[in-house]
Amino acid sequence: MSETDAIPEFKAKSAGGDVGITNMSALTSGAGIKSLGEVLAIVLVAVFIIGGTELLVAVFEVPQYVLPRPSEIAIALVTEFPLIAPHLGHTLVELLAGFAIGASVGLVLAAVITQFPFVEKIVTPYILLLVTTPMLALVPLLILRFGFGYEPRIIAVALASGPMVMINAATGFRRVDSGKIALARSYGASTLQIFWKVRAPMALPMIFVGLMVGSIFGLLTAVGAEMVGGGFGLGNRLTSYSSMIQMPQFFAVVLILSLLGILIYVLFFQLGKKFASWEA
Repeated sequence: MSETDAIPEFKAKSAGGDVGITNMSALTSGAGIKSLGEVLAIVLVAVFIIGGTELLVAVFEVPQYVLPRPSEIAIALVTEFPLIAPHLGHTLVELLAGFAIGASVGLVLAAVITQFPFVEKIVTPYILLLVTTPMLALVPLLILRFGFGYEPRIIAVALASGPMVMINAATGFRRVDSGKIALARSYGASTLQIFWKVRAPMALPMIFVGLMVGSIFGLLTAVGAEMVGGGFGLGNRLTSYSSMIQMPQFFAVVLILSLLGILIYVLFFQLGKKFASWEA
């Protein structure tokens, strides 16, 4: 098996390796912070980056509508957060509902097509169509049909996240040692038992990668759909702040979205390390 075909591993400890979407342990594993010196180094780098940006923006007199100072963004985040928080809630509702639907359908389809190859031949063209079609292009059509509420955004999120979950899960279901399957059959295991006892556990690393990628795609789609139409959501705030040239508030929303993406990454990594740590 080549390096690019290797099953991603959620190891509690890692000796190294390339950082990539299929090797999430590369960014979060290791011995952790060992000394006060390492803490100081991390803090100094953060201070250097943020303080350097603050200084450069001030020295070169960069207009606020081009790039606000980090201090202005921090102030806007604190002062505007009571107004932003309800929109954050709307975005989370869209993301959670759409992702739950898309991930559930994706997992079921992945299980079906790996057990019934004929179904795969029927479903694959439509899955490829969903993967290659930008879901934001469908949002105006969905809005015309369902209005400016949650429905079109949830559908768009489900359509964006579901195929990502399905593709990764199906890959995981297929990458199972044939020797393990043969051993299970020799003990009289049925096809369903082999799936639940062998294929599903062995596919967990790829399933968690698919869930992570799908949720991030869902977040991007939710924000994009909010920017297309509707009066609520973080995407709507981005459109409103940019139209009024309120760039500190605009970057405050961008910062919230970045932190939300990081939380998604950490969440699925921790889940993967907890439930698929046997890969180590």
